[in-house]
Amino acid sequence: MSVAHTAPRPAAAETGKGFGRTIGFALLYVALAAVAILQILPLVWLLFFSLKNNQEVFDTPPLSLPTHWRWENYEKVWTQGNIGIYFLNSVWLTVVSTALTVLVASLVTFAVTRMKWKGSKLVLGLFMTGLMIPVHSALIPLFSVFQNLGLIDHPASLVLTYVAFNMPITIMIMLGFYTSLPREVEEAAVIDGCSAHGIFFRIVFPMTASVIATTAIINMIYNWNEFIFVNTFISTDTLKTLTVGVQNFVGQYTTDWGAIGATLMVSILPILLVFFLLSNRIVEGIAAGSVKG
Repeated sequence: MSVAHTAPRPAAAETGKGFGRTIGFALLYVALAAVAILQILPLVWLLFFSLKNNQEVFDTPPLSLPTHWRWENYEKVWTQGNIGIYFLNSVWLTVVSTALTVLVASLVTFAVTRMKWKGSKLVLGLFMTGLMIPVHSALIPLFSVFQNLGLIDHPASLVLTYVAFNMPITIMIMLGFYTSLPREVEEAAVIDGCSAHGIFFRIVFPMTASVIATTAIINMIYNWNEFIFVNTFISTDTLKTLTVGVQNFVGQYTTDWGAIGATLMVSILPILLVFFLLSNRIVEGIAAGSVKG
């Protein structure tokens, strides 16, 4: 007498796995949605904050709607707070500093990774030590140097400082990408008589567009939000940036909190817009630079 064995049902097993996978993705999306809401809440709070007067700021809950939407706070910061001048200063300082940092860092990374010369590792190590230097510890030495050079209360002091402090992180991000570039293209260019400068500007630099975009965005965010160096090196009101200009609405006896909120909102929106438009570039550039192929 034989005993019949029941074969397993692969369809049922697959259905169970599919259901479990669906539940897992659902929980993941719920968790990500919760994190996204927590990230957005400060922006919502700042928007409501910027549309209130001082009484509402202190008497109403933080996320409550304004009883009266005071859009005049935004008009006040443009007409009375010189925010237009601060905004333009922030824009051109950010653009110039970012462009110089990306260009110089690209040249350094190209020289260290694509060219063979003695001392390349030492030079790279010196740049990487910049990551360990705290910003606050450099304030007094930098102030003394710029004072001797006559650069205190001059935009050049900010540009030089931004470039110097952003170089290490920019080079570090570019290293993996430059190392993974194929050398055959450069060898073909050398055979055709292309110089080292030509190889960099005509071949390598265009090939690194994704990592350039990544480092440019990171530099823009840092330069746009920087406060300490502007507050230390710049005293002339027409040379200040948005991060320092917000202090115009802080008085000895009274503070216009609504105007401060409007200024902060104006300072946040441009960098948020750039980040949302180019956020995919950040992920693409970091991912490409992290794989050595």
